Amino acid sequence: MKHAKGMPAGQALERLKEGNRRFLVSEKGSGDVSPSRRRETEELGQHPYAVVVTCSDSRVVPESIFSAGIGDLFVIRSAGNIVDGCTLGSIEYAVEHLGCNLVVVMGHTHCGAVAAALEGLDEGHVGLILDEVRAGIGEEKDPDRACILNIRHSMDVIGKDLPLEDGAVIVGALYDIGSGRVDFLRDRTS
Repeated sequence: MKHAKGMPAGQALERLKEGNRRFLVSEKGSGDVSPSRRRETEELGQHPYAVVVTCSDSRVVPESIFSAGIGDLFVIRSAGNIVDGCTLGSIEYAVEHLGCNLVVVMGHTHCGAVAAALEGLDEGHVGLILDEVRAGIGEEKDPDRACILNIRHSMDVIGKDLPLEDGAVIVGALYDIGSGRVDFLRDRTS
């Protein structure tokens, strides 16, 4: 996949790590959400430095977790941070047209979708989500390990269906909803 040039993946990852460090100590001066920043992004468009694919859980707020401002992150949310066709299309847009070189798949501790998949629930449209989570976790019964397997599965889906080029990287991350800490797992490079 060819794409516009943006911030190098390594630099973007360091920016996320530094933002999480600020978040952990509740340091003021997080991302720019000022009226002037809103006007700037209105006039000049968005230029996010990273894509974050994460869960819909209301306790997981990437812009806060990474001390990011308006226009800094291209966030895609779905229950269980699953990757479907719409998610892939959104990632493709962010990489090709916005120049994002870093794609982060961020799961979290105490994920309700993973817990429901482990319990064998399969109701209505939620069942579609749980089927995808189960595809990633297999026979795993430990909730913590299942969360990590689910992240890696989503990374694999992205890597298989959207082969990245020109230095773009997929990285897994696990957000601890109790501590606020993000641990990065591993990356996939082209």
